[in-house]
Amino acid sequence: MRLATVANEAYTAPLAVSELLGCKQCGGGRDHDEELGIRIPRPLGQGPSRFIPEKEILQVGSEDAQMHALFADSFAALGRLDNITLVMVFHPQYLESFLKTQHYLLQMDGPLPLHYRHYIGIMAAARHQCSYLVNLHVNDFLHVGGDPKWLNGLENAPQKLQNLGELNKVLAHRPWLITKEHIEGLLKAEEHSWSLAELVHAVVLLTHYHSLASFTFGCGISPEIHCDGGHTFRPPSVSNYCICDITNGNHSVDEMPVNSAENVSVSDSFFEVEALMEKMRQLQECRDEEEASQEEMASRFEIEKRESMFVFSSDDDEVTPARDVSRHFEDTSYGYKDFSRHGMHVPTFRVQDYCWEDHGYSLVNRLYPDVGQLIDEKFHIAYNLTYNTMAMHKDVDTSMLRRAIWNYIHCMFGIRYDDYDYGEINQLLDRSFKVYIKTVVCTPEKVTKRMYESFWRQFKHSEKVHVNLLLIEARMQAELLYALRAITRYMT
Repeated sequence: MRLATVANEAYTAPLAVSELLGCKQCGGGRDHDEELGIRIPRPLGQGPSRFIPEKEILQVGSEDAQMHALFADSFAALGRLDNITLVMVFHPQYLESFLKTQHYLLQMDGPLPLHYRHYIGIMAAARHQCSYLVNLHVNDFLHVGGDPKWLNGLENAPQKLQNLGELNKVLAHRPWLITKEHIEGLLKAEEHSWSLAELVHAVVLLTHYHSLASFTFGCGISPEIHCDGGHTFRPPSVSNYCICDITNGNHSVDEMPVNSAENVSVSDSFFEVEALMEKMRQLQECRDEEEASQEEMASRFEIEKRESMFVFSSDDDEVTPARDVSRHFEDTSYGYKDFSRHGMHVPTFRVQDYCWEDHGYSLVNRLYPDVGQLIDEKFHIAYNLTYNTMAMHKDVDTSMLRRAIWNYIHCMFGIRYDDYDYGEINQLLDRSFKVYIKTVVCTPEKVTKRMYESFWRQFKHSEKVHVNLLLIEARMQAELLYALRAITRYMT
């Protein structure tokens, strides 16, 4: 009951504020505020996401009772409803699992002190220049008693956290390079050593926030109003704009609809959906008729892995990190490099030899109780989530498409499933979709609205958010597999 009360207070507070402030349109006391010199911030963005119309997000949240309960829980735990939560509202089952896992990682009993947890979140988000997450956790870090001096740069943090910088760097950009030597260096650093339990907690936090940075950029999450880039004090340019619009959240100005591909007709994008449906039907028939040999399956994996190296965007320019973000990590020039480049060969990671279900899950649960279960639940919800719809079609089995997306991401990281035919990926994922996937997963700071709009043009925004949930969970699992395998090798 208390949570419901907190939520109701949060929902009704803006009304009271608007009544107190008033405005000329409402007949309130705006002139009085101007006399007092009160400066009222105005949101810069058009809602929680730059890519998704605000009305669609708000409509989902207002008509779902389960959402109100989740919002209440989130508000009670964090004291806020951030924009990530408001965009994940499209998928309440996943959101519930996500919030529960994040709450446990940041606030419940665990090996690491609270301020270390938020600082590690800052380090992880900064690797992808994600100022949105950095700003959130800077505030949380200070709120739990963190030393403000640490925020002047990683060199001002304790040596123990500085030592984590190398693992953060490799895990974020080239996780296939992680070895047991990385683990040994952290566990045997004399007075600055990590315990195994602390290291597992740190690894889970790093992978969580690397992936969450992907979601932040992939869904175009707008800055919070209280953070840099989230507000302005300039007066609105629309003559009938009312101060009550700010306090009630109705601050967006109707925009002209933007067509992501202006030269593509609606009928063309409709036929793209129909073509995808037909390919799924044909692939299912082929599965039923014959099965490729193990040699052929291995060959198709190598072909897909090699082809994934040549998937890149025409917008693929270097992004220079801002000083307020780059100070939280070292070696700013270190970034994503394809799995095999310039003749360098890295052995394929075979899931049959080391997988999450049989190895990673139990290791995490042993060293950080209950977290393995929470992460496992989140993986399964993201992977199995379906509403049996595709764009305008209903009663569709989307499992083939979901598996192709998940396995393509793992393929980019060199991870192979022996029982999967990688020839299906090229049939189901077109180039624009592959560009979006690779950018979100590997270099999320380079995602643009044009990339978001150029794939699956007839699909709903909720379906594109669903895609992002698959991307971030597949990425997190890939990073965890490499890190946990290295820890296992060190232990044995």
